[in-house]
Amino acid sequence: MLSIWKAESQIDTFDSLYEDISTDVLVIGGGITGVLCAYILKESGVNATLVEARSIASGVTQNTTAKITLQHGLIYQDIFKKYGEEKARLYLDANLKALNKYEKLCKNIDCDFETKDSYVYSVDNREKLENELNTLQKIGYLGEYISEPKIPVKTVGAIQIKNQAQFNPLKFISTVTKKLKIYENTFVEYIDGKTAITRRGTKIRAKKIIVATHFPFINKHGSYFLKMYQHRSYVLALENARNVDGMYVDEAQNGMSFRNYKNLLLVGGGDHRTGKKGGNWNELRSFASKVYPNSREKFYWATQDCMTLDGIPHIGQYSPNTSSLFVATGFNKWGITSSMVSAMVLADMVQDIKNQYEELFSPSRSILHPQLLVNCGETLLNFAFPTIKRCPHLGCALKWNPYEHTWDCSCHGSRFTENGKIIDNPATKDANI
Repeated sequence: MLSIWKAESQIDTFDSLYEDISTDVLVIGGGITGVLCAYILKESGVNATLVEARSIASGVTQNTTAKITLQHGLIYQDIFKKYGEEKARLYLDANLKALNKYEKLCKNIDCDFETKDSYVYSVDNREKLENELNTLQKIGYLGEYISEPKIPVKTVGAIQIKNQAQFNPLKFISTVTKKLKIYENTFVEYIDGKTAITRRGTKIRAKKIIVATHFPFINKHGSYFLKMYQHRSYVLALENARNVDGMYVDEAQNGMSFRNYKNLLLVGGGDHRTGKKGGNWNELRSFASKVYPNSREKFYWATQDCMTLDGIPHIGQYSPNTSSLFVATGFNKWGITSSMVSAMVLADMVQDIKNQYEELFSPSRSILHPQLLVNCGETLLNFAFPTIKRCPHLGCALKWNPYEHTWDCSCHGSRFTENGKIIDNPATKDANI
């Protein structure tokens, strides 16, 4: 199971940390979020150090579909309804700035950056498309209704946003990491005040700390185990399949996505909550055999996304009681653009510069949303599930995933190998299998 990005990219390796050090800002997590945080801080003249438990971009980042867009499903009508016009406009503006920042950086980086139009389609709800178009118009951005999008799915239309982008994220990261201070295979086990302690016992003292570990691993602050859950989705890279000339995603969470990369068509879908049953690659392969009978599967992979209660990422102070600790998480399947937003927001915050998007993305905003009841119910069910195989994170039952041969936790999304070795956090240690 290898993504096209991993197959086509080579990232430098970095030394591990074997001694105590001090730094102005410590960034924990070497995915694209952590890398961009360290990069933009370095641009600002800040002494930043990045540590990664394994190797750079070895987690979720290498399994993205790598769309750079301000169009995150039909998010704007939801934000408008929940929080009002001004916050919907701020969300759009933040992501537009992220898109522009990528475009500027990628002019000097060989990372297969391409300008492409973005589309969100619906198979059965034109009214939702119309509502989104109306909301976009209210907040000052124009989308266009397309009656027949160029994908092999029967739809009621799509919303087109022009001049978005796509790229190879690992080629991008291989360039931007070259001048950063990075330590790989350096697992931060816990944080004591302004000091991070690694599994080897080495200490990293920092004035400010950014946690960019996908799902935050510190349970005693922020209540992220209530505010988020994780979702798996699957991708096939097909040869001899149609060029769709754009980036497409279904407005429904369990729908399909399409984009091209060179001579390949990337088809995504088969989604489900981590630890639950879903369509996985079987659903995608069945679809491909019917729609693209002459195609050939070149690569296949899966990814995992942190989902928030209201569809907006958590970017900012880890909790109200941790003034020197910051977080970026909960990107709701839009991790590439949200990573850049996170880096721009947090680079300001750790320098005590007021950022106009702080309140919008604040992790301390209200958690009173319907999804909270679903998350709590899932946790209670898993505590009661009769099994001795438990997740070391908070003790939820682990479920066997026969398609990926892993033990998965449906409470918060931790995953383990057949032998209990940790694959995905928020768990920080192996499971007793």
